[in-house]
This record gives sequence, C-alpha cells and structure tokens, in this order.
Amino acid sequence: MRYADGPTATVEITIEAPPERVWELVTDIGLPARLSPELRQVEWLDGATGPAVGARFEGRNVHEAVGEWRTHSRVEVLDAPKLFSWAVVSARPDRNPDFARPMATWSFALEPLADGTGTLLRQTARMGPAPSGITPFIEKAPEREEQIVAARLDRLRTNIEATLRGVKALAEERESRP
Repeated sequence: MRYADGPTATVEITIEAPPERVWELVTDIGLPARLSPELRQVEWLDGATGPAVGARFEGRNVHEAVGEWRTHSRVEVLDAPKLFSWAVVSARPDRNPDFARPMATWSFALEPLADGTGTLLRQTARMGPAPSGITPFIEKAPEREEQIVAARLDRLRTNIEATLRGVKALAEERESRP
C-alpha cells in the first residue's frame, strides 16, 4: 500500500460495559496518553475544556526513529455514544493548520453488542492525505514506500491495541464494582 492510498489501521475489542461508560473513557483526550506507547501528553487548546465539534487539542508524541513531535487536532465528529473522530495536523508554527488535509484522522466507533452485554469498540487511524512523520523516510527511499507504510501500520496497530486494552480494563473494572 502506498501513502497516497490513505492507509488505515483498525483494531476492535469487545468490552463488557455499556457504550455510555466506554464513551466517557474514549472522549477523555488525556486517557490515550496514559495508555499509548507513542502519545505522551494531551491538552485542550483555545480555552476548550472538553470534546465538542471544532474543539482543538495538542498532542505530544515520541517514537524512537523519529524523536519527539507535537500535533494539533480538531474534533470533527462527536456523536454520543457512537463516534468520536478528530483530524491531526502538524503543530509546527511555520505551517498553517489545514484540517481539510490532515496528516492523519483518528476515530473511536462504539456499537452496543446485540445481546446487550457490552460494547464493540473500534479505533481507527488513517494516514494522510497531508505529509506526516513517515514522509521523509519515503522520500529518502521511494522504492521502499510499501514497506515503510506497512511498518507504520504495524506500529499504529500495536499502539491502538495497547490503548484499547487499557480502555477495556478501566471500563470493566468500574462495571464489576458493587
């Protein structure tokens, strides 16, 4: 897969808690920073104090091959308790944020289980269309683009799995309390 194709990593998990409880967790933008191996810190921007369509937040990330970087995100969809989606752009001061062409789009999608016992939680990360942290690696070795994209998708899946396992543990812990 090539970067221009909008490569996507999606992972899902079943959680024995109602969608409303899972929603509380996934819309807490600070939670993934506690659970993800790459995202380290998140804070609301421009006076925002919680999720709302158009609200922006900054993320601070780290990766052994890329180093540290910051991003700005904007909430694009907030449809409780079904879908929370945000677009990610570079936080570099020399770039105007173009949320119409993000370097990534992330989302949490929640579905109640048919038997009424819990929630199917799906997290998705889609790369592009704007350049991202892997773009310089692709530019240096265009013949390896598919391998570079595949490696990034693998890392994203690993990070998403860690986040979803953490959400599951927190949601089910609360549900099991008397």
